[in-house]
Amino acid sequence: MEVFRPSSLYEALEVRAAHPQAIPIAGGTDLMVELNFGRRRPEAILDVSRLPELQVIGREDGRVTLGAGVTYARIIRELADHPALAQAARTVGSPQIRNRGTVGGNLGTASPAGDSLPVLAVYDAEVVAASTAGTRRIPWREFLVGPKRNALAPDELIVAVEWRQPDGPGSFSKVGTRNAMVIAIAGVSLQLDTAARRIRIALGSVGPTILRAPEAEAFGAGILDESGAWADPRAEVPADALGRFGELAAAAARPIDDIRGTAAYRRHACAVLARRALTWALDDRRLAAG
Repeated sequence: MEVFRPSSLYEALEVRAAHPQAIPIAGGTDLMVELNFGRRRPEAILDVSRLPELQVIGREDGRVTLGAGVTYARIIRELADHPALAQAARTVGSPQIRNRGTVGGNLGTASPAGDSLPVLAVYDAEVVAASTAGTRRIPWREFLVGPKRNALAPDELIVAVEWRQPDGPGSFSKVGTRNAMVIAIAGVSLQLDTAARRIRIALGSVGPTILRAPEAEAFGAGILDESGAWADPRAEVPADALGRFGELAAAAARPIDDIRGTAAYRRHACAVLARRALTWALDDRRLAAG
């Protein structure tokens, strides 16, 4: 196995163009598992862990840029004003894994159980991919094309992911078979967009890729409008409406039965997590309003 260790993004892209069969590796928290179990035997590995261009967290004109090499531990420390992403980062593995694992790795693996991916979906994020020919931005739903499949070209590397700063509270939650180092049976991220009076919700681990729930989003925005909760955070939203929001979110799931859980349980979990997520968001708005 050949190992390439470039020291700059330019050099890495040159290697990627010349050796498209080389598998990129940063934290290695996904790839090394497959290597250790003999599931993959790549001809070459491209180590991008030392590239300074991938370590950037930037903010400009209301947009956030997260470098593909930024670890979950840094996200927890430096993006605390993004509660949904920080919460997802805290659920990833152990402290050792959070010190190595990256969102770029989550995107590259493209597993529907990737904890950061539902959050990127509710942020309507774009993946920044680069090659020697230039840079392109790929909307998250076009980047994640299937279970463990993404839209990256053979000569491209994931450089960063970008989104507009959220305007409202958000969260991430998941259920699994144990409390720590768990692969999600179901995961839900929700984000309120107060200025646009919109709700965005995404489901993980309940379909071939990350799923949004447009009917739940429209219903949720409507009940906040009808109850006056958009204008007045102290306004009460009926409990039965919150329950219906959860049901509509669960209806968007496309789960299967597997060793970690049944399809029926996954749908039930989505309903419960979605209802709780909207309740938490409304509580956060009330608290902020005093």
